[in-house]
Amino acid sequence: MLGATILYLRSGQAVSRTSLAQLLGASASTLCLYAEQLIAEGYIREIGIEKPTIGRPQRLLGLVPEVGWFAGIEFNAQRIQLTAIDFAGKPITSAVCPLGGDPRAADVLQLIFSELDKLVASQTSPLLGIGIGAPGLVDRKRGVSRYFSFIKNWHDIPLADMLRKRFKVEVTLENNLRGIALAERWFGGGHNLKDYVILGPRSGFGLSIMHNGQLMHGAHEVAGEVGLWSWPQPEGDRALHDTLSATAIYRRMAGLQPDAPLPEDLNAAFKNVAQPGSAEWQRAVLDFARVIRTVQLIVDPEIFFLHGPLTALGESFCQDIQTTVEGLSPKLPDMQIKIVPSTLGDDAGALGAASLAMETWDPAR
Repeated sequence: MLGATILYLRSGQAVSRTSLAQLLGASASTLCLYAEQLIAEGYIREIGIEKPTIGRPQRLLGLVPEVGWFAGIEFNAQRIQLTAIDFAGKPITSAVCPLGGDPRAADVLQLIFSELDKLVASQTSPLLGIGIGAPGLVDRKRGVSRYFSFIKNWHDIPLADMLRKRFKVEVTLENNLRGIALAERWFGGGHNLKDYVILGPRSGFGLSIMHNGQLMHGAHEVAGEVGLWSWPQPEGDRALHDTLSATAIYRRMAGLQPDAPLPEDLNAAFKNVAQPGSAEWQRAVLDFARVIRTVQLIVDPEIFFLHGPLTALGESFCQDIQTTVEGLSPKLPDMQIKIVPSTLGDDAGALGAASLAMETWDPAR
């Protein structure tokens, strides 16, 4: 109950003892006890008085940002991103560390530790928790990053235990795209939504699903790993990773070979090579539309948020996909969906990882 009280205040859904009691289904007297305990422990404070037109004035409550902070780490085959958010849920700082070509597990781990050491040293308040957004398959319960094909030797890495032993705080591991879904809830367009999907074309292709306000994981933690689908293409069936990753689409749009070196800034590079209406543009649009229609018929979200370098293609790319989806069979005239480029930047995964740490932190611990 104490943890839920903090989350409701942090999200802005509650601003007073009365609104907290309504959301938590608790009596006013019980909620006052919780509030007084949290005030005494320094987690929340009274920040003013609201004078409604009808009824008694209410004492407004807010979190104390200086209590501490949460670290978020997210990585893929190109870079490691870190961010810090304070106790009230406001971003403090972020950092990015590019990875060299052909990264290896040992090198990536060393950089994660050293960059997090720097982040901790830069903050004046205590670190309260760490969230990790790891690519590929993860085992949340054991805190193990199981497999990611784009980093050599990345197999069964006990990331949570390694960081927990080093930094002496609670560490929570999640798939990085699911972390991005949390970032949309706290910092993006998913704030008031219960059902949405994150499209994540980057080194590979995957998606994450927020259903009825909860992240969908599946019995074996592989919900959303659509990059493993076999996907028909003009050159023959290929894995969806090889078709709808941002890297594959860029190389096709640029007229490059499948193994050609990539530019350092893929977002900027897309703006230089994209030609709306071209054959490769239409190919990408149709493939995305087919995936989205399939997913729509399974989980029925309100919105698809596009993340990653393809957001550089802008709203016209998303609008073309949306129009193509509407023309696919079966026709669903009463089930139109929205596809939008996310307003969050490259640090969305790290923000989501920090959000994970923030959501799982509990004062009772």
